[in-house]
Amino acid sequence: MKKIALYVFAILFLLAGVSHFVLEPFFTHAMPDWVPFRPVIVYISGIMEIVLAIGLMRKRTRRKAGVLIAIFLVLIFPVNIYMALVPEQYSIPTSALWLRLPLQFVLIWWVLKVRKVV
Repeated sequence: MKKIALYVFAILFLLAGVSHFVLEPFFTHAMPDWVPFRPVIVYISGIMEIVLAIGLMRKRTRRKAGVLIAIFLVLIFPVNIYMALVPEQYSIPTSALWLRLPLQFVLIWWVLKVRKVV
């Protein structure tokens, strides 16, 4: 069961990374206008998510990748807050934007648990 949880998380994180390339305009728009180089940041974060997901799947790099993913999730949390504060800018229900905030902590807990799978 723990291995399933590990691979489900890794695949979801990998798909999130790929989505940064497929849905780049959405992710760029998710950041405040005052943030410079928004498309570049979107692409770099997508690459980071893909690389970290692969690292999480490999036993040799799993522990470090799990910690780095947790840090990454903390660093992107302000974007989630921004989106919840300006829901009129998105075609996502306001309730979903607010529910994402506690979900971020669940994701952090989840990755810190699965990084220990041997």
